[in-house]
Amino acid sequence: MKATNNHPIHDVIISGAGPVGLFLACELALAKCRVLVLEKATHPDSPLKRLPFGIRGLSAPTIEALYRRGLLEELEIHKRLKNPHTASAPTQGAQRQVGHFAGIPLLEGNVDASQWEYRLPGSLPASLISEIAELETVLIRRAEALGVEIRRRCPVTGVSQTNESVTVWSGDRSFEARWLVGCDGSRSIVRKMGGFEFAGTEPEFTGYTTLVDIADPEKLRPGRNVTSTGMYMQSQPGYVLIQDFDGGAFHNSEKPITREHVQGVLRRISGTDVTINALHTATTWTDRARQVTTYRNGRILLAGDAAHIHSPLGGQGLNLGLGDAMNLGWKLAAVLLNHAPESLLDSYHTERYPIGAQVLDWSRAQVAIMHPGPHARALREIFQDFINTRDGATYVAGRVWGIHMHYDLDGNHLLIGRSVPNFELEGGTKIGEVMHDGRMILLDFNANTSLQALANAYGDRMKYISGSVKDPLGLAALLIRPDGIVAWTSDIADISDEHLRQVLDNYWNVTKH
Repeated sequence: MKATNNHPIHDVIISGAGPVGLFLACELALAKCRVLVLEKATHPDSPLKRLPFGIRGLSAPTIEALYRRGLLEELEIHKRLKNPHTASAPTQGAQRQVGHFAGIPLLEGNVDASQWEYRLPGSLPASLISEIAELETVLIRRAEALGVEIRRRCPVTGVSQTNESVTVWSGDRSFEARWLVGCDGSRSIVRKMGGFEFAGTEPEFTGYTTLVDIADPEKLRPGRNVTSTGMYMQSQPGYVLIQDFDGGAFHNSEKPITREHVQGVLRRISGTDVTINALHTATTWTDRARQVTTYRNGRILLAGDAAHIHSPLGGQGLNLGLGDAMNLGWKLAAVLLNHAPESLLDSYHTERYPIGAQVLDWSRAQVAIMHPGPHARALREIFQDFINTRDGATYVAGRVWGIHMHYDLDGNHLLIGRSVPNFELEGGTKIGEVMHDGRMILLDFNANTSLQALANAYGDRMKYISGSVKDPLGLAALLIRPDGIVAWTSDIADISDEHLRQVLDNYWNVTKH
């Protein structure tokens, strides 16, 4: 399928219509790029995407991203749902559990949000509960409204690229685009066919997520339970998670998951003679931790699980992938529209690779102290004491919820490379509410005429906003990237725009619009 004049009919083909692929499609379409999404599944619905299997915790960067695109208000489940993973978990006094590290409860009352500098009072929640099915529904609706074409029953079976375009095959059909992004999960075909190296570590365990009928559930303790042979968790009637430290042998064997097998594993891990009457749904997973050595190979890029896999402990996989999409979307769009040099795409790898590597190590650390054995048990006791302190809980919460996410950008101010605070503008509007169109923003608290003239030179690519804010944090002006990251700040009223011009030159073709 080609357009006339040898130009591809699509700007970008995305392989995979999960949340990461859909969110990336929305970001690109917001900038008027022509996007085709290819998905192998016939229908988006799956029991593994709905409660209780599809439950996910959204971290601060994800919540901010959805809010900044006007999507957060469309999610409803978090407004009425208590966290089913922790509702029956042990508490200390009346404190509510809001997460965990390696099964060790993270208690709400121990988290001191005042330690998180420049996170303004009244900002968005640091974490929310969501569901894969609901999130996909919201993103599909937005993508289609923006003109994204989604083709289902179209698995990618072949990929080739030239210096100018990429051709993608799905059976006997071919599609051409200027760029291809693989968002097709941990077994990514795009990653394999695109020639990416996937480096990392092998698994320590097989994890089981099951929905069962248990004859005697009272034999299982509620919440997460680390035992001498593994871990199990019963958080809702019939919803049971198990970790069996078999080196990932069962998961890799591809044997069928039977009632008898799950019952045997659960009995061994729990040390009980619990009986499973029926197995309704089950899936397995491991803690294999791998990451591509580069997020781009020519005109092929990767995002989400296609670029990195790890155990779901802490629930950071979805958030990591959505962060990839938010970072890549505006950059790829800028290159496609000839607003920025192709070298801008190199920053996608340099910014996102370290974030992914940190999450992989965070996952490995949790596995290390959950492992059966005296050494891991000793480490676990130390971490238990640490997490039960105010500073310890605040540190863990900040890591799990992405509060400290930071890109290494040029500049000395603490805010540079971090998510912009949700400043309250004159009239009560928050800065996140004016970011729905995905443009870069020059926020000027002092109506500086030279800054306004500079912003005007970039035309529709930049939005200039002037006026006072409720709490300027000692700043006079700042530059906000389309993904909400602060790229430049000034804390003096009489601003020289020379440094700002240098920063803008890193992102855009100079004053070209």
